[in-house]
Amino acid sequence: MSRKGLLARILRQAGLQLFLLGVTAFVAFPLLWVISMALDPRDIDKPLTLTLIPPGASLDAFRKVLFEPFLLLCRNPTDLSSCMTFPRLLQNSLLVALGTSLVCVVLGASAAYAFSRFRFIGRKAGMLGFIVLLMLPSTGTLAPLYVLLSQVKLGDESLRSTLLGLAIAYAATAIPFAVWNLKGYFDTVPKELEEAAVIDGASVTQTFIRIILPLSAPALAVTVLFSFMTGWTEFILAWTFLDNPSRFTLAMALRSMQGQYSTPWSEFSAMSIVMSLPILLLFFALQRYIISGLTVGGVKG
Repeated sequence: MSRKGLLARILRQAGLQLFLLGVTAFVAFPLLWVISMALDPRDIDKPLTLTLIPPGASLDAFRKVLFEPFLLLCRNPTDLSSCMTFPRLLQNSLLVALGTSLVCVVLGASAAYAFSRFRFIGRKAGMLGFIVLLMLPSTGTLAPLYVLLSQVKLGDESLRSTLLGLAIAYAATAIPFAVWNLKGYFDTVPKELEEAAVIDGASVTQTFIRIILPLSAPALAVTVLFSFMTGWTEFILAWTFLDNPSRFTLAMALRSMQGQYSTPWSEFSAMSIVMSLPILLLFFALQRYIISGLTVGGVKG
């Protein structure tokens, strides 16, 4: 390569790197701003004088969020011991999010396999129905879910006002995506693998569990991630269904911080950062499955 060509190549690479750095800075700026708000000890409601590196930065907002009770979420407003704390909110959120993920994976995977491998009456209409459900906003199904879950009793109370009922409601909105995502992935799995397993004496259930599911780890990881995010971040259905503060979630606590006239933005930002950590941890835990191939080397021609 000539000197002139080498110089042109270096300039192109330098320009590309500068462009990517600019895009990274543009994307990261809102995150840096939220971190700055969480570290700013000043009252930033009035006047709004935020700086990227706040003077007197401290972790006091994180301390309040993690260790102090939420005064707006109390079973008895006159008793501080009845107020919700971060560990209890975290426990409720994990139960709802993990329950949503479990229901979506179990029902979504089994339904997707049926739509992918079997031919039955109403197959196309069923997939079309899932598309229609995907187009509906989550609030569009709020009324029917409220009525249906209210009719089911769990002990002395309706299923609607429990964390289990909330997880079922979230799963109902997330299963259509899970079915479509997994069905498309199952379609790419070579049928020769299943035929070979059947020849070896495996049943349909054994083939599904031992052959299809392990090969579909990337699609299952995406389903787990998105269904977990649905149960972790949603608060509209939760505010509608739950009436006992002892069952409130972190998303509900974050929403309760936003007042009509003022908002403690430092605590609000700190809570937002803390809430994002479990999703980040889950993403990094599933990252190798998400980016991995499906059946590379599974079938040799």
